[in-house]
Amino acid sequence: MSFVIDEIVSSRQSLSWRTFPLRRAEELKANIARIFSQHLGDLKQDIGFESQCLVVTGEPGSGKTKEVKHQIAQFNDGRIPLPDGKPSRMVSCLLDAKGGWKDLGSTTLRSLGYPIENLSRHTQASITAKIVDHAKRCGVVGMYFDEAQHILRSKNETNRHVILDSFKTLMKSQDWPLMLILTGVPELMGYVQEEPQLHRLVTHQTFPDLELPADLGVINDIVQSAAIESQIEVSDDVMTRDVYIRLATAGAFGWGLVIGLVIDACEAARVREAGVLERRDFAAAWCGKVASSRGLNPFTHDAYDKVLRREHPFRMFSPA
Repeated sequence: MSFVIDEIVSSRQSLSWRTFPLRRAEELKANIARIFSQHLGDLKQDIGFESQCLVVTGEPGSGKTKEVKHQIAQFNDGRIPLPDGKPSRMVSCLLDAKGGWKDLGSTTLRSLGYPIENLSRHTQASITAKIVDHAKRCGVVGMYFDEAQHILRSKNETNRHVILDSFKTLMKSQDWPLMLILTGVPELMGYVQEEPQLHRLVTHQTFPDLELPADLGVINDIVQSAAIESQIEVSDDVMTRDVYIRLATAGAFGWGLVIGLVIDACEAARVREAGVLERRDFAAAWCGKVASSRGLNPFTHDAYDKVLRREHPFRMFSPA
């Protein structure tokens, strides 16, 4: 058996995040566009200014990271010219839960392509100066910090303040202020509010869970769109209120998790070479997530809603 399953490779190539546009993507793009436009206008005045921060929060599995990364990729592809002629860019960082303010600095420098040296003897001010200087040289106008709550969680108030102050200092640099995008779970906003000067520069966008029955039509659009891109039909048994409610419940009502299940189900259908997406393919997608074909399956069992917990995706519990 080959390690390459052609049907899955083909499905992954055809199913992209852009296939499933949600209203929140329009709001996200509008927020980024507004903040950058203000930033660019201030740069053209050649005077000191403070940049702004977009904080995007949502439960795990809501699709925050993919959505933001997609918008950043589109922004970078645009190569919007800065006043000095350089194309503008944004850079992404993933923060470490064990790190402190120096780790924040080294991770940011590494993401900028700066040769990392031993930062043990550097002050917060000198690290910030290195970040700002290299960002300016590279035309980087914004930094995206994914899962930002990780570096703040389990820290005492003093250490959290130092990290929050590092974010604020990047935005208030006199030489090259940086836009920030922070994503994380809802607790992130509580940390941000601890630093009033940072909080006043923040635009907050939430990624809410899907709601039933209001979003059944959107779920249907996602399933239909994925099937079209996968070049398969959708069976009448799938296009039902019952299956879509099961799908939402199985995905813990998170858009990212639901979309992932739809993609996995389409892959299962492609592997079967049946040309039709059926309920069994969603059941197979669930089995792949829980690594077992035994036990209750939300796509086949009548009591699925009694053994699934919204806060624990892809886990089954005994009925209360």
